[in-house]
Amino acid sequence: MVILQEFKKFAIKGNVLDLAVAVIIGAAFGKIISSFVNDILMPPLGLLLGERDFSNMRVILKQAQLPVIDNEQVIVPAVAEVSVRYGLFINNILDFLIVAFAIFMVIKAFNSMKRKEAAKPAAVPAPTREEILLTEIRDLLKK
Repeated sequence: MVILQEFKKFAIKGNVLDLAVAVIIGAAFGKIISSFVNDILMPPLGLLLGERDFSNMRVILKQAQLPVIDNEQVIVPAVAEVSVRYGLFINNILDFLIVAFAIFMVIKAFNSMKRKEAAKPAAVPAPTREEILLTEIRDLLKK
């Protein structure tokens, strides 16, 4: 029961809700970036590199084989292709670099705003009524 109470305290804190929202927005942002890389960035880049589609770039380690069938009996089963898909890896690296750069820019803007706030001098509060009276008494005593 103690564990459930501790978990309830943890889950009710605002940080958990903020984290959940961040994860959901991050997943959606990741899909947008993937679409940007795959659908907008890579086609012109592939065109510049000789009309290549990066998602199809691969090194085939073992060719696929069709099944051999004789009178509806499978003699040799089908074998799937085994390949290293380095084109998809390149796409994922570009996804990562774009996301990392976007996060860098957001953090840089946030830190810049923080520095501007820290550079502002703190407003000096107006003296209270008691301070004004004490100042007047001090001045009278000096005379």
